[in-house]
Amino acid sequence: MAKQILIKPLITEKATKLADKRNTYVFVVNKDSNKIEIKNAIEKLYNVSVDSVNTAIMPGKPKSRNTKSTVVRGVKASYKKAFVTLTPGETINIFGEE
Repeated sequence: MAKQILIKPLITEKATKLADKRNTYVFVVNKDSNKIEIKNAIEKLYNVSVDSVNTAIMPGKPKSRNTKSTVVRGVKASYKKAFVTLTPGETINIFGEE
């Protein structure tokens, strides 16, 4: 079974500004995928041509919450994100068809 490379697009204020100014889109991707696999997956799924791909692994963060009797501690999972820059003139409609 082939691994799923693209998990979801990351929609934040910073990602939206990157898309508007630099034509760069941010995706959460599988931690085992490399830049070539990410590039091929984006080109196949969105029918665009990709100029470059940069990746970053975001570390997990400790989280805690209080219950009636104790404090529950845990760790938010780490993930990998990819910054995909498209060639000029290309766009991706992240929000779907309007």
